[in-house]
Amino acid sequence: MRTRFVAVPALLAASALLLTACVDNTSPNAGSEGESTSSVTVDEAAVALLPDDVVESGKLIVGIDPTYPPNEFKDADGNPIGWGAELAEAIGAKLGLEVEFQVSKFDNIIPSVVGGKADIGVSSFTDTVEREEQVDFVNYYEAGIMWASAAGNEVDPADACGLKVAVQATTYEDTDEVPAKSDECVAAGKPAIEKVPFDTQDAATNAVALGQADALSADSPVTLYAISQTDGKLQPAGESFDVAPYGIAVGKDRDGLTEAIQAAVQALVDDGTYGDILDEWGVADGAIDEITINAASNG
Repeated sequence: MRTRFVAVPALLAASALLLTACVDNTSPNAGSEGESTSSVTVDEAAVALLPDDVVESGKLIVGIDPTYPPNEFKDADGNPIGWGAELAEAIGAKLGLEVEFQVSKFDNIIPSVVGGKADIGVSSFTDTVEREEQVDFVNYYEAGIMWASAAGNEVDPADACGLKVAVQATTYEDTDEVPAKSDECVAAGKPAIEKVPFDTQDAATNAVALGQADALSADSPVTLYAISQTDGKLQPAGESFDVAPYGIAVGKDRDGLTEAIQAAVQALVDDGTYGDILDEWGVADGAIDEITINAASNG
């Protein structure tokens, strides 16, 4: 549920740089990354919906911020990987297009899509009515919010007043979810939640693992992955809640592109590729059967 907004304080940013070695992002699934997309066949019906300029270019330019494992992150060579990146590759294959990743900060992706610098944005965007004023969303997954705490430290997300909660800066958890919970605490006469934003999810995870924060809040697949990568240092803090759709961002003036992306992802669902990708990365719980457009306003 990603929405960028705030810059991380200098001290915390420096700490994050020192802590990045604590989280092991070598996914056991990463070795098979790409296997699910190697046999993808072109869907001519989806190709027929593409705008002429995309067909002529032969490329699908994908805006991505690879700092959100396991959805989108970087391998040892700096290349985007993760199930979101792999899904983007499969979409390109289904459309007969070469995928070109355009790596940028999260809050620059939608402006790039609107301005035509990127064809689509694939970076764990939560589809919201406000964002739909700028772009259309092809909905492809449902993710909730999930908290984690240090092993042995029981934390209740519904009663976290006075605690330090780590988040990735400008995600939905940073801009909306944790502040709303903090406001509820203050309204009840209790201490506010101290929100601690970090530039990357790894840094937020490390803060909890090292005892610098009481808990972290992130999208459910991201939290579960973080727990799996910290050698027992973290545990789930409650169940997933506030489930919402992820969407692929597409410019509103790109005639036919939204429908082409929808058709391509639906074809990946129907032929099993979509399910294989999610299974590889252990995130199948959020899978959907019907690929929709602008679920936030039409759901």
